[in-house]
Amino acid sequence: MTDSDQDRDEATILLVDDNPQNLKVLYETLKDRGYRLLIANEGEKALNLAERHQPEVILLDIMMPGMDGYEVCRHLKASSATADSAVVFLSALDDVDAKVKGFGLGGADYIAKPFQAQEVIARVTTHARVIQLERQLQARNRQLEGDQTRILNAINEGIYGLDPDGNIVFANPAAATMAATTADDLVGRNFFRLHFPEPAPGDPPLPAQSTCRQGVAEHQRNLKMRRPNGETFAVEYRATPKPEGTDRFGAVVVFRDISVELENEQALEEARALVEEQRDQLAHASRLSTMGEMAAGFAHEVNQPLTAISNYVRVALRLMASEDIDRALAEQTLQKIEAQSHRASEVIRRLRRFVKKPASGKEIIQLSGLLEETRRFAEVDSRVNQVEVLLAVDDDVPDVLADPIQVQQVALNLIRNAMESTRSAASSEPVRVLANRTESGFVRVEVKDHGLGLPDDAEERLFLPFFTTKEEGMGIGLALCRTLMQAQGGEIGFERPDDGGALFWFSLPLADGE
Repeated sequence: MTDSDQDRDEATILLVDDNPQNLKVLYETLKDRGYRLLIANEGEKALNLAERHQPEVILLDIMMPGMDGYEVCRHLKASSATADSAVVFLSALDDVDAKVKGFGLGGADYIAKPFQAQEVIARVTTHARVIQLERQLQARNRQLEGDQTRILNAINEGIYGLDPDGNIVFANPAAATMAATTADDLVGRNFFRLHFPEPAPGDPPLPAQSTCRQGVAEHQRNLKMRRPNGETFAVEYRATPKPEGTDRFGAVVVFRDISVELENEQALEEARALVEEQRDQLAHASRLSTMGEMAAGFAHEVNQPLTAISNYVRVALRLMASEDIDRALAEQTLQKIEAQSHRASEVIRRLRRFVKKPASGKEIIQLSGLLEETRRFAEVDSRVNQVEVLLAVDDDVPDVLADPIQVQQVALNLIRNAMESTRSAASSEPVRVLANRTESGFVRVEVKDHGLGLPDDAEERLFLPFFTTKEEGMGIGLALCRTLMQAQGGEIGFERPDDGGALFWFSLPLADGE
């Protein structure tokens, strides 16, 4: 690392993902946080950038073609230039085995997809700060060995210097403050016996024990440390080996009290849960509102088969009253009654399925079937607006992972908007609904109308709450659609086709996690 690199204040963050959309989300999340951001879309490029720039934090996707994230991490940790970079794995895989494998290769942390901006910012801030601190300490220890005490005393994080047996040879004031004692009282005591209970046979090594004895760097968050007075407090710590001779190690342990941070994270998680609950309630209310708007049409849809059933029943009664019953005609009449009852039942089934409040959670969806059901559901509005809806789904469209009710709600909203827009332009062209697989690993659904098009300032305002181009609209439809799509791990947007009208689209992640 050059002197200019060492002296800079900004941390370097390397973003590695083969999905351009994920890179865009990460870049937009971190671009104004004071970091120097580097981007790589495959493993070889990531290794080259890391070797040249030695970033503090590497956000590394696991599932990549060619060299996957695990292999990239293995190379990073094998190089002296990048071994101390904090590798934070990114993946939709959320199982224990995937995490254990990543930590076993030297990973520092794990963020599950879809990303939460607050989580990404908090973890990057933490890791970047700790890595910068470690590098500053290592550089200054080489350059200013005589001023070590003065430098360490100025740091807010607690710092211990340990010998190979775990005895404390140095403790800065911050460490003494967190331990609720003095630095003189800490020096000479054993770190393991002072801060942790005696392990039982077969238990894993105590924190920093492998660092002291085997030279293995460690990092752990939400670890309970014990004070000399018996109280415990939550910390995040990093243990870095300090070679002594050729085969002896000690450790520099950097730790900080994160008790308040954990409380804030808990409050944030509770707030996030509340937002999710309110979003579901708003979505349910929106579906009920939609049904209110379509109620007259559905009453007509149900009334038609009921009227037919009533007529066929009268025919059946007349047949039963005759002395010579025409059994063939009676059978045909009963079959028609059954068919009409199924027709009415199907309308009611679709209605009940759409307005019910679904259980939270996603499932694997066969998209062509869901969109066809949505098209049939929109037939009432189609007849009212005198606008046909045509559906085309590519044969190679795979299943997606999403909430079917919420996806159908978004699709129906866009289809109804398209029909109203087409009717307002006095066009007889049909609304077209297309679905295809994208190169970025999503399924994209498009709804194209033949209306008057979108206003010039649509980019800034269209998806904002309470903005509407309809005289009687409330302006929550598209804003809610965007919220629902983000909850599915997808996106929503629009385009202006060359032949006029408007094209709205939304994307959904594949069920197989590609």
